[in-house]
Amino acid sequence: MFDKKKIEQGIKLLLEGIGEDADREGLKDTPDRVARMYEELCAGMSQNPAEHLSKTFTCDNESVVIEKDITFYSMCEHHLMPFYGKVHIAYIPNGKVVGISKLARTVEVYARRLQIQEQMTNQIAAAIEECLSAKGVLVMVEAEHMCMSARGIKKPGSRTITFAAKGEFEENILLRNETISLFK
Repeated sequence: MFDKKKIEQGIKLLLEGIGEDADREGLKDTPDRVARMYEELCAGMSQNPAEHLSKTFTCDNESVVIEKDITFYSMCEHHLMPFYGKVHIAYIPNGKVVGISKLARTVEVYARRLQIQEQMTNQIAAAIEECLSAKGVLVMVEAEHMCMSARGIKKPGSRTITFAAKGEFEENILLRNETISLFK
C-alpha cells in the first residue's frame, strides 16, 4: 500500500511548484526524508486495533478504568498538517480488562492516519467497546490543529475538544460528567 517512490515524486513536484530548485544541496534529499516521515506518520493505516486489544485479563471489578493524558500526534486529512494533544479514555469492564499500554497503542493506530479529530475520537471508543465488550466507554480528545494555528485564522493555543460516549456513559449523564471531571 505504501509507495515511497510516488511520495518522493510528489514532494519533488511540490518543491518545484513553490519555485524551489529540488536539486539544490539543502533540498536534494528532502523527498526521501519526507517519504520516510509519512511512512511513520501514517503507519496506522495498515494496523488493526484488535491486535492490541485482544490480549485481555479476567477481572471481577466493574468500576471505571481511566487512562488519561495519552499524548498523540496525527495529520489533518484536509490540509496535511499536524494536530496533536491528549486522549483520555475511560471504560467499564465486562469481565475482562486490557493492559493499559494497549489503550495507548490503540490511540496510536488511529492517530497514525490521515484523520479528523471527530472521527478518531469515535474510532477509539468503538474499538474499545467492541474488542473488550465493555459496559461503557468514554473518550475525550483535546488537540491543537496546526491548520488553525499556523495558517488560516492563525489562532495558536486554541484547542478542539471532542467526546465519544458508548454504553453506560451514553445513558448515565451523572457517570459521564463525573468521569469527565476526572479527565481534567
